[in-house]
Amino acid sequence: MTFPAQTESLPETLSPQEIVDLNKEYTFFSWAAQGALNPLPVTHADGVYFWDAHGKRYLDLVSQLANSNLGHQHPKVVAAIQHQAATLTYISPFHATEPRARLGKKLAEITPGNLKKTFFTLGGSDANENAIKIARAYTGRHKILARYRSYHGASHGAAALTGDYRRLPAEPAISGVVHFLDPYCYRCPFGWTKDACKSQCIAHVEEVIQHEGPDQIAAIFLEGVTGTNGLIVPPDDYWPRMREICDKYGILLISDEVMSGWGRTGTWFAVDHWGVTPDIITTAKGITSGYLPLGAVIVSEEIARYFDTHILYAGLTYNGHALSCAAALATISAYEEENVFARVQELGAYLGQRLEEMKANHPSIGDVRYLGLFAGIELVKNRETKEPLNIAPLKEFLIQNGVYVFTFKNILIIAPPLIITREQLEEGLQMVEAGLAKWASVG
Repeated sequence: MTFPAQTESLPETLSPQEIVDLNKEYTFFSWAAQGALNPLPVTHADGVYFWDAHGKRYLDLVSQLANSNLGHQHPKVVAAIQHQAATLTYISPFHATEPRARLGKKLAEITPGNLKKTFFTLGGSDANENAIKIARAYTGRHKILARYRSYHGASHGAAALTGDYRRLPAEPAISGVVHFLDPYCYRCPFGWTKDACKSQCIAHVEEVIQHEGPDQIAAIFLEGVTGTNGLIVPPDDYWPRMREICDKYGILLISDEVMSGWGRTGTWFAVDHWGVTPDIITTAKGITSGYLPLGAVIVSEEIARYFDTHILYAGLTYNGHALSCAAALATISAYEEENVFARVQELGAYLGQRLEEMKANHPSIGDVRYLGLFAGIELVKNRETKEPLNIAPLKEFLIQNGVYVFTFKNILIIAPPLIITREQLEEGLQMVEAGLAKWASVG
């Protein structure tokens, strides 16, 4: 049978308070005690702005969760979703579709080195889950190394990879995951200053490998640039040395580019800055600019060939979803046609300059870290002791004044849509400075 033509019937509009109340009563929100929440009732968005149900406009200075890289409601991506929805919304992942075919080929073209074949997921967590499976199957080894200051997702295996406090409620998690210390130069866990750094964070990794047994370790997971754990940009020799270490012991190097990929740092993937080809890239977020759920596990030709004769024990109902693949193709096309990454490099230089100026002018700023339009401002009570400053009043001030931000502990993350103009970026930075001037002594 065919379906009859539908006439549009709009539901009754809810009041702002009804939107909030029904959301809170019938749905769960992430990473929060539910009773204390007071979420914004958001109704629409456009470009670098979104509006709540009261009509108040917010400058999105963090691309929601650093995923709306193209900004909100980009017409090219919206049109691609509409076109695909009118043609084929869903088909089993056992079938081949044109969007899936084109996207797989495109990913092989833009990823570094010999990365070629993709297993599609619906987000970053399940991309990392499946990367664990692939690494263990390919190497025949069980252990996985990851960093303490990391976030790789909230599902069971991804939470085990995660090194921060979000891992603890998930324990006991999957076995075999071992954590090591980070290249957090501002608070070097080995006691070195930036100027005197001896790259102990690199030697430390090899020492952990020796303790755990090199022949037992399947892979090392690293975020291209550490995201929610404080925007940690690694030293220039870090990624190349990790590649050398992994090659030495036959360990797979996996770059989690869920947050740091898709032009966020000015290149397709953050790891591109250091000329390193990982064995696997996991990614999500900016692949569709958040318009539809999609994640990807992109593996080298060698790993892909292994599964020509060995079963890939992985499957998802929505693997290669036609709508999501169409959205990704349109997103990637927009990145290229609009020369977005070159703009990120230009604006990133400006952002870095402004952050250094802000650091010079505000004693509460202990450190600034940035690469492209991916930046963090670390706030302290005292630069000598580096005691963290309570950032909650600053965050509240910014949101009250129409600037939407994300914070982690005492660190303000700045990761605006990549289409932001210099004037819009400056608008946000000036408000941050106003907040610093008002709240710097609070903590």
